[in-house]
Amino acid sequence: MKKSIEEIEKIREIKSKELELRTNKDFTGARKDILVCHGTGCTSSKSPEILEKLKEIIKEKDLKDINVVKVGCLGLCSKGPIVIIRPEDTFYSMVTVDDCEEIIESHIINGEVVQRLLCKTIDSKEAIEKLDDQPFYKKQKRIALKNCGIINPEDIDEYISVDGFKALEKVLTKMKPEEVIDELTKSGLRGRGGAGFPTGMKWNFVLKEKGEQKYVVCNADEGDPGAFMDRSILEGDPHSILEAMSIAGYTVGANKGYIYVRAEYPIAVTRLQIAINQEREYGILGENIFGTDHSFDIEIRLGAGAFVCGEETALLESVEGKRGQPRLKPPFPANSGLWQKPTLINNVETYANVTRIINNGADWYAGIGTEGSKGTKVFALGGNVNNVGLVEVPMGTTLREIIFDIGGGIPNGRKFKAAQTGGPSGGCIPEKYLDTPIDYESLKEIGSMMGSGGLIVMDDTKCMVNLAKFYLDFTVSESCGKCTPCRVGTKRMLETLEKICEGNGTEKDIEKLRTLADNICKASVCGLGQTAPNPVISTLKYFEDEYREHVIDKSCRAKECKNLTKIEIDPEKCKGCDLCKKACPVGAISGEVTKVHEIDQSKCIKCRSCLQACPFKAIS
Repeated sequence: MKKSIEEIEKIREIKSKELELRTNKDFTGARKDILVCHGTGCTSSKSPEILEKLKEIIKEKDLKDINVVKVGCLGLCSKGPIVIIRPEDTFYSMVTVDDCEEIIESHIINGEVVQRLLCKTIDSKEAIEKLDDQPFYKKQKRIALKNCGIINPEDIDEYISVDGFKALEKVLTKMKPEEVIDELTKSGLRGRGGAGFPTGMKWNFVLKEKGEQKYVVCNADEGDPGAFMDRSILEGDPHSILEAMSIAGYTVGANKGYIYVRAEYPIAVTRLQIAINQEREYGILGENIFGTDHSFDIEIRLGAGAFVCGEETALLESVEGKRGQPRLKPPFPANSGLWQKPTLINNVETYANVTRIINNGADWYAGIGTEGSKGTKVFALGGNVNNVGLVEVPMGTTLREIIFDIGGGIPNGRKFKAAQTGGPSGGCIPEKYLDTPIDYESLKEIGSMMGSGGLIVMDDTKCMVNLAKFYLDFTVSESCGKCTPCRVGTKRMLETLEKICEGNGTEKDIEKLRTLADNICKASVCGLGQTAPNPVISTLKYFEDEYREHVIDKSCRAKECKNLTKIEIDPEKCKGCDLCKKACPVGAISGEVTKVHEIDQSKCIKCRSCLQACPFKAIS
């Protein structure tokens, strides 16, 4: 049933009191909310079964004022499934279905915290009870992720209770389009999809473009390996994106929006559709929103997982039902986009900041971050780091703070080697730049880029030549094939890297990589092709010694390149137990029982089965 502004405000007043215990730690009522993370990571670890089991036990025991709620990603993915009990803010990690009975019996009924389920710190193994006391959260500032882990993403009333649609109401009833753009411009918000283009300027281009039909598009085609920022926002707070798109539609003069999201995100797609249906029912999407002249509706378009469709013009081609290939620019989408009409495109995280800026003001947002990079940035922190997960920090936070303070450092006492930002389009950052502030300008200066927000940490067991090969292999397989520099050039680069990793490289191959990289950067049609060589360029810049070891010494210090490693048995440690011999799949190991064994290097395939089988650590 369509809701008026007054009816929306009434829902907000009633529902906000119910949600007070989730945001107010001093709440004194009898009610408790048990929040169960339903992001993709926790869902894969059976959090839906945990939620249903908790509900079942509460019903069996006839417990009153105990509410079990599904919420979006809480960030600390490596500790999932996560269960939080509010208002006391108790943080339980790695919960299983079998733990549910104890949580209800001990915590809810008897008021005793289940100590064994509390999240523990990396160094001291000290159990920390409160979510806000976790080192993982202390240096974060959640703006784009503000509602994730707080509200049920499938309940529009809960979104309304946390100031949902206040920004849309304000824009439609009190602001002119130019005033909205002025607010975004003053805030300093830049596109979070990679290039960092000023958001206010982009919106203004579309507003100024003449045309009766315009479109608003959300780029949710998150293709970088290891990146899951946009997915988590869509899963945890879908209404914030829909509201921002409606604001954008009013501002630029568009009545239709499309969210382009990859089909590999089934939870995000489902929750988006639920949110769209709810907003249509409330009249927040559709004709004459809040009784104004503004009409706007949104449809979902599913992508098949092509990395190139993250490029805005390739995305537009795909939305139109064509093969996803980049268009030549100009014209830019603001001039001629979807079906040759003026089109505004921003990514999920960019839209996620819009309602916060409208509600809190441009000065508030501009006060966060650095001079040239305002606000916060969401990162998918992964790789060789203890606290794998989703983090949001103010721009200007250093790489060291993210990896060691928030991320908990490198596992197993290993040494930090490098961090890759920006995915296949980004670059590797060595240890000497750990104290570099993370913002658009600083990353560009050291040969990397912000990208959409993937942050992969590597320890000293990683080979940088092999890493460059991994990213080139990805780029080659994902190239749309439209232009020769990308289609053929990246293939030649990959072949050269494979040659080096196999032990057949020469010093000329290093120069060949540089030449190819330079030509591809200059001649490729789209931004993805132009940045494809970046992993090679940055690893050559900071780790050229590893390339030279591969081609001159025929060795790989990280021992990741099998053809450049030799597996040997230490005669001083070998006990002749025969376990390595039995484990070898190719019969490369010989020796009698109780005698020192030997490895035939001509037969050895470096599968490392013998290393795992040896109980005496005699094989290295």
